[in-house]
Order: sequence, then C-alpha cells, then structure tokens
Amino acid sequence: MDRDIELRHLRYFVAVAEELHFGRAAQRLHLAQPPLSQQIRKLEEILGYPLFVRTSRAVRLTSAGEVFLDRAKRTLRNVQEDIDEVRSISCGDVGFLRVGFIGSSMLTPLPEMLGQYRHQFPKVQLQLRESFSALLEQSLVKGMLDAGFLRDGDPMPGLTIEPLFSEPYVAVLPHPHPLAKSRSISAGQLRDEPFVLFAPTAGKLAYERTLSLCLEHGFRPNVVQEAPQWLTILRLVGAGLGVTIAPECVQQIASPHVVCLRLRGAKVRSQIELAYRSTDDRAILRSFAEIARLSFQEFSAKMSHRRAAH
Repeated sequence: MDRDIELRHLRYFVAVAEELHFGRAAQRLHLAQPPLSQQIRKLEEILGYPLFVRTSRAVRLTSAGEVFLDRAKRTLRNVQEDIDEVRSISCGDVGFLRVGFIGSSMLTPLPEMLGQYRHQFPKVQLQLRESFSALLEQSLVKGMLDAGFLRDGDPMPGLTIEPLFSEPYVAVLPHPHPLAKSRSISAGQLRDEPFVLFAPTAGKLAYERTLSLCLEHGFRPNVVQEAPQWLTILRLVGAGLGVTIAPECVQQIASPHVVCLRLRGAKVRSQIELAYRSTDDRAILRSFAEIARLSFQEFSAKMSHRRAAH
C-alpha cells in the first residue's frame, strides 16, 4: 500500500513544480519543509524517475517531471470535477427528473413554475409528459415518473399527494342558453340539461366531485357526450351539445360561444395536487417540490385577494 500514489502526493508535487522552491511550496501547503521534501522523494521512488533537479541555487523540473506535471494537474482537476458533480447530485443541482401533468394544470401557475425550475436548475434534465390523473398515478407507482401534477387524484398506496391549489367550479353554458345572462346559478338549475363531461376513467375522484355538485340537488347529470380534454368539452358546449361543470381555470380557454357562471352555494372545490412516491427522498425531488409549493402558494394568495375584491 505504501507504494501507491496518493492524491496528496500529486498536490505536493504540483505545488513544488509551480513554485520551483521547496520553502515557498511548503508555506503554500501549510506544511513544514522537511516532510514535503520527504513526500516528493517518496513519489519519485514510486515512479522510478526523478522529477526535479535540485541544486544549492535552484530547483527545476526534469523532462519526466514536465510531463508528469501535466498529468498530475489533469488528474487533480478530474477528481475535483467528480467531487463537485457528486455534491451537485446530493444537493439536487444535476440529474434527471420525469414529471407528468394533466392538461388543465397548464391553466395554473405550472408553466411559469416549470420555467422557474429550469432557470434555477439548468443542469437537471427535465422530461415532461401530459396524461390523465389516473394514468399519471400508475406511472408514478411503476417508477416511470418521479413527480406528477394531478387534479383530484385518487389516494393510492405508496404515493404522497400534496394539495397545492384549490379552485371553485363554474357552470359552462352555450351562449344562447336562457340562463346565460345570469350572474350566477345553482347547479340545481341544470337538472334537465344534457351534460358534456370527461370519462370517469380519467380520474375517479375528480369525476365524483363534479358529480357531487349535482347530487347535492337531488339529480344525476344526463351525460350525453364524453370528451378527454377541457378544450374539446368547451367547444362541444359552445356547439350546443350540452352544458358542463368545470374548474374555474377553464375560463381562460372559453370561446365567445360559451358563458362561464359562478355556481351558488357550491361547497366542493377542485384541487391541483403534487404526487410522488412516498419513499423518494432524493434532493432533486425535494428541490422541485419546494419550488412547486412556493409558486402555487403565491398564486393562491393572489387569487384569494382577487376574489375578495370582487
């Protein structure tokens, strides 16, 4: 083992080679000169070649020393880069993160939050995938995703689901509808209307929460058409195929052919949530989750202030 070259040998050698003076090199390394000279001689013994020509007046590198200096610097630089990379990984600064999201989350602060994360952690490879809440949860459990933004996700063993933001529901009606000029309506007023909704398979709890707004008034909606995306649902409502109940954020993509009305007395709200595996305690995920929490907290406070002003 005493014949192995250690990193300290390389650091000592580089210091002497750059200073070409054992006294100054010792000061630079915070060592006494005799131990430094002893370690350089040991390094030369291991290599089998002299690295320095020593005279009473000067110290200079041999031809072997000049070549070894370049190699030693490169080795020390590579080791330091490896150490920095490991530290960055442990701090969540580099790595690979697979994130899933539902389509309607693009109508929340999520896009800005993702941009902020990419700016703050440029070395993290962020891979995004859009899907339904139910499929995102399955992908998380199987390890195909690291984090997911859900809407009213179903509780599932092995997953932690954090609420980030809640919003009220609105009624969406075709513009010519007799109730379209109202400022607000009760869900009970939609009792006899045909409904356009998403399929329960997209998310069981999300479907049940929407349904509960009607069940509170003693009726189950007559769903005449299902569609996978809110944009499609709103376009179908605008075409006169029916009405729907949707999260408030869909107002951002509403066309002039529909009207979005506040639902009076509705106690149920829709939630955007962050989901991840409960056993995943990696720094890269913790950093991502913290930015998501702060971003949605700021947005929630802003929206609460805006609603209070109206």
